[in-house]
Amino acid sequence: MSKILVIGANGTVGTELVRLLSDQGHDVVRTTSRAPANAQDVHLNLATGEGLATAFDGVEAAFLLSPPGYTNQNELLNPVIDQALASGVKKIVLMTAMGANADETAPLRQVERHLEQSGLAYNIIRPNWFMQNFHIFWIQGILEQGKILLPVGKAKGSFIHARDIAAVAAVLLTSRDHDNQEFDLTGGEALDHDEAAALLSNATGRTIVYEEVSEEAMLAQLLAAGLPQDYAHFLITILGFFKAGYSEAITPAVEAITGAKPRTFAAYAHDFKDAWKV
Repeated sequence: MSKILVIGANGTVGTELVRLLSDQGHDVVRTTSRAPANAQDVHLNLATGEGLATAFDGVEAAFLLSPPGYTNQNELLNPVIDQALASGVKKIVLMTAMGANADETAPLRQVERHLEQSGLAYNIIRPNWFMQNFHIFWIQGILEQGKILLPVGKAKGSFIHARDIAAVAAVLLTSRDHDNQEFDLTGGEALDHDEAAALLSNATGRTIVYEEVSEEAMLAQLLAAGLPQDYAHFLITILGFFKAGYSEAITPAVEAITGAKPRTFAAYAHDFKDAWKV
């Protein structure tokens, strides 16, 4: 079986991807910014480049994403793509975000372009907003106030489950059938946050509601949580894109690639219901 490197292996998608690939019998190597704890791990610090020279030794395919908290994604990831090519990697699957290709000057789009022009076989996957955000990033307001607090109005989002993203990535990393193609990944339904709150309420037995807050209030919350200022402003910008309706589209990519329909928000809410209980 193939030796596959997963960058971001401890993240929301990476954890699921490592599990899927391991279950399929592949030799999975996980990157860690700390000292490796076992033989399955390799040291790689994307911010400093430490460990990059040897990270791809013997690797045939790699999953690549930008770590959260950074807005200079091109400076972090372009050298990684170059090293993969120099090390003989045959294919990279790059995860960016839905809409990343809308602005050719954006750092994340520059990473996509660098990969497209690298000569490597590749796929680019651009997932919409994760369902998991509701029990990771938006959870404080839900636990403390029973409220989803966001500046997105009544706009809808075709939220996607991280397990569906991982399932797509697993197929693309282990098959050449879709080489050099790019996919926007979404769930199978578009919901506004009132509808999402109702589904969370049904799953938990709590009353959970959506309350729109101003961008200024949201920014203050992000900064108070310790996010770097440039990254906090970046999040406010993309939340503005959500409010403008850019996250409503539904694509067939998940089912077309994996053969399975995307998981529903109701199923997600049921599976993670204990996260929102107090």
